[in-house]
Parts: sequence; C-alpha cells; structure tokens
Amino acid sequence: MFQLQIIFAGIHHHSNHNMIQISNEKLTIVVKPLGAELQSIVRNDTGLEYLWSGDPAYWGKKSPVLFPVVGGLKDNTYRYNGHSYTLGRHGFAREQEFTVKEQGPEHVTFSLTDNDATRKVYPFRFEFSIQYLLQDDQLQVTYQVENKDDKELLFSVGAHPAFKVPLVPDTTYEDYYLYFNKEEDAGRWPLSGEGQIELAPVPMLQHTHELPLKKSLFYEDALVFKQLSSTAISIRSRLTPHGLTLAFEGFPYMGIWSAKDADFVCIEPWCGIADNVAATGELEEKEGINRLSPGKIFDRTWTATIF
Repeated sequence: MFQLQIIFAGIHHHSNHNMIQISNEKLTIVVKPLGAELQSIVRNDTGLEYLWSGDPAYWGKKSPVLFPVVGGLKDNTYRYNGHSYTLGRHGFAREQEFTVKEQGPEHVTFSLTDNDATRKVYPFRFEFSIQYLLQDDQLQVTYQVENKDDKELLFSVGAHPAFKVPLVPDTTYEDYYLYFNKEEDAGRWPLSGEGQIELAPVPMLQHTHELPLKKSLFYEDALVFKQLSSTAISIRSRLTPHGLTLAFEGFPYMGIWSAKDADFVCIEPWCGIADNVAATGELEEKEGINRLSPGKIFDRTWTATIF
C-alpha cells in the first residue's frame, strides 16, 4: 500500500540528488543521500511538518549527522600516531554522499565507507551506516559504526535534528517548552568564543522537568549538558496537543541549540563532545571518544515520537 518513492529534487550548491521518501500509515519522511540528512517529517493525518525548513538566512541545514567528531576541535586540529590532521566542526560525514545500502517501504539504510578524501583527514578504515525506520508514530534513527581497520577505531558520532518551533499556526516560539522525562538538576557547559567547552558548568536546570523556550536562550551558542538524568526530551506547548518526544538512551552528551532568532530548536544527542579549552589535541585523550576494536560494531539509536 505504501510504495517507496524517489523524488527528484535540486539541492542548492550541490548537484541534483535523488531524495528518498518512506512512509507508513502515520508518518512520511524524506532523506537526501548527501550527508544522509533528514529533510522532512510529516504526520500523515494532520499534514504537519515537524522539521525546520532549512532557511539559509538563519541556518541552511536541517538534520546533519556528526561524524567522526562532534563539535569543534581546538584549532580544528587533532593528533594521532604522531601526525596532525585538520578536521572541521562536526566532521565530514555531513558533506559526503552516502549510498543507499538497503531500502523498503518503511525503512532505508545509508552507508559511507572511508575513501581517499576521508583518509587524508581521518586515517581509519570504517563503514558508517544510518538507518531510518518508521514504526507506528515513531521514527527510529540508528547509527552503526563498523571498524574495518586492523587498529582500534577512535570516533565520535551525534545527531543534530532541527525541529520546527512554533509547530502550529497561531502559536509563538515562547508558547513551547522542553520537557525532560526525569527531574533535572544540571548545569550547562559554556562554549568559548572558539567553540571549545569551558572547564566548569554554570547553573541552568534547577530541580525541574521543564525549560521554557525563548530565542535569547541561544544567544551565547548551544546549551551543552553532560550526563543528564533524562533519557527523553519532548517539545510541548499548553496551547496545542501536537509535539514530539526524542528518546536518546545511550547518548551521554546533549546539545540544545538554535540559530539566532530562528524558528527551530535542535535536540542533539551525542556520543562525543567538542574539545574543551584544556584539550591536548591527542585523539587518544579526547573527552568522550569512543574506542572500537577491529571488526567490531558500535550502534546507537535515537527515536522521535511524533504526536
């Protein structure tokens, strides 16, 4: 009943790509192979779009995938095995063309393997797969990293989906709030002007489940948290029944961000974090780095329940 459709669409400043759409009874999503980046999440019964529009006047992306680093490296550089490498903020996966490895009406898996371009900046052999799977009113996104090398693979991986706020007409940004599924008493870790994590947190969430949204929250960059008690964060409003819950068990770090004055909020579960201001630059010593033995597979799943 639900056929996989491939929509041909032009992407600004890149060659044309075949957009991939999958649907079930409740949801329809669109993903582009460039960066395996989610482009749309729509509830079929209401027609509501839950993902940010990607307006380049504010921020031209929608849901970039962060690999093999999350956030910025100090001086955009790291050292491994006595060599220095330059790697931009959030790594290279978001700029790479993924191949479709497997697809069906309600799921699609994209894959990226190391190539000449990646090995120049990241000297490891790997396969990085991203699966999008629809189940009822949930989108499940699974990141799978396989070590294809004969040495330990060192990497970070993270999500950066931007959700539309306000979600429905006749509501404002300030009508929405984030709801944490456990009571939080958590400071945020400020970012330096260069995008590195400072060495001490500042108070933020104080014995609460809720963080009211306002544009000024993000005027000093992202809100970065380490080891929240919660395993899920919801976008809610008292003026509409519509919203979503993002569940992220197994992701130890969380970023919450919006571009200045933009109509979205990113909820970003991370396995990894930006360098802190005291980082040595050695990849082996990087905070939050994941280590994977040769031949082994790492996977993590985040889930968005759309209501």
